[in-house]
Amino acid sequence: MKKFIIKTCVYVLLILIALELMVRALHLYTEDPPRFIDEYGVEKRVPSHTGYAVTGNRNQNFSKFHINNAGFNSFREFKPTQEKFEIALIGDSFIEGFHQDYYDSTGKKIERAMNDTVEVYEYGYAGYDLANQMHLINAYKDQFELIDEIIIYLNYQSDLERGVYEPNTQRIAMLKSTVFRIRDNIKLLAYGSKIGIVDPLKKLVTGQAFQEENSGGYETNEIVVPQHKDQEYLDNFKNLVELYGFDKCKTTILLDSRKTSESFLEYCKQNDIKYLDFAQAFEKTKKPVTLIYDHHWNNHGRDLIAQVISNYIGTISKNKKCE
Repeated sequence: MKKFIIKTCVYVLLILIALELMVRALHLYTEDPPRFIDEYGVEKRVPSHTGYAVTGNRNQNFSKFHINNAGFNSFREFKPTQEKFEIALIGDSFIEGFHQDYYDSTGKKIERAMNDTVEVYEYGYAGYDLANQMHLINAYKDQFELIDEIIIYLNYQSDLERGVYEPNTQRIAMLKSTVFRIRDNIKLLAYGSKIGIVDPLKKLVTGQAFQEENSGGYETNEIVVPQHKDQEYLDNFKNLVELYGFDKCKTTILLDSRKTSESFLEYCKQNDIKYLDFAQAFEKTKKPVTLIYDHHWNNHGRDLIAQVISNYIGTISKNKKCE
């Protein structure tokens, strides 16, 4: 019996080692460059990290990222000047673009569409909401004063849930914890976490294993539609504008009107807050605009976004009156 247990343990260990080597060789795991909060309270990535982001359980999306000196995934460094024409593109994971090679990002597509007459600085970070974005602009105001146009991507359904910015120190501390470090260093564990294999173990560790599952949509086939708190979202937007200001001359909100409240759009119109709607471009195309296994924009979706922005910049640069 003792020999059987020993042999079983040895075989299990060898199998795990073989799987670990296979996961590493095939690069089935995704890399997540470390995060930190800088001296201005801005949450971003640790500079000078390059690697590969993987989506899907069979390398369905395999893309290279590069974190520049500013702490954002980008093909260029951010060095705004009075002489050049620069565009700041600010947003969450859609702008961060880990689902696309960094050298073929939305920003790069905009530059190509405008015949390399502009430089695009992509301030994208997974988890950013409007509070993060407004704080970012205010924290680096000297830099943004030199930038000619600012495009803020707004997902109305999730980006207006707070009217005051507070850095997420708890998330940073959690990602630096021993558990997460072990997960990141054992690639088999990282891969298992990504595809959900270790979810039961997670629940056991966090004490959720014996909690009753929330019965509802899945069991009854009901579609649970979240109710938008339009007035609360609008109040949060007003509060952020009051706290940080809003340069109406060179700032534009990028949004999808199909997912945005009419009351919010009307408020923007009444208060001369410019917004750029890409809904029509997405509706017209016959090709998918998002990844098959993910809701983020695919290459075609990014092409359309880049075209919408480049057309818009070309138009407003000719007709701009405010300074």
